Amino acid sequence: MMSNRYITSHFPLIAILLFSLAFALYSQVFLLEQLVNVGLYEGMREFFSENGIKLTLLFLLMLFYFMIFSALKLIADTTVELSMLFFSKDVEGNELNKVRSGSWIYLIASVLSILLSQEIIILCMIFILASIVYFTYFVYKVSESLLLQGLIGLVFFHTIFWCTFILAIIFAVVKLYNSLIASLPL
Repeated sequence: MMSNRYITSHFPLIAILLFSLAFALYSQVFLLEQLVNVGLYEGMREFFSENGIKLTLLFLLMLFYFMIFSALKLIADTTVELSMLFFSKDVEGNELNKVRSGSWIYLIASVLSILLSQEIIILCMIFILASIVYFTYFVYKVSESLLLQGLIGLVFFHTIFWCTFILAIIFAVVKLYNSLIASLPL
């Protein structure tokens, strides 16, 4: 018989798949519009059927977003466990078991993202909101095993890590964009 502890174990995978599908659906529509505007779509239809193009594009985009969300989950799990190592009094990992039930938050948000996949801003806001709600849930659940200093340290650890991570990505994208623009013969 299945133990209650394992009922929610598949929720992160389902949430990643649904978020990937939502972002892929939006990106597919956007890319198809761009291909039509550039004039490549008609040329592609000579080699593939319209449904073949759409399904292939959807599959590749879903795979791309699946890799991104999986990497983010791996990074998030590592930072959670590292922060618990640094700041928690819990040495047996009981607090992490309490937090695992928070996967409902991402599952509900991913279902909502499928329903609202027409706007990229809404998709991003749903994901960010789910992350903030999950982080609040995480801090609430593990606060019993933390001293006040540990709680402050844990919050700052995650805040500083994710801000640095996002700023590094933005810096890399801006640097790449600037080098691309500078290399164009104008």
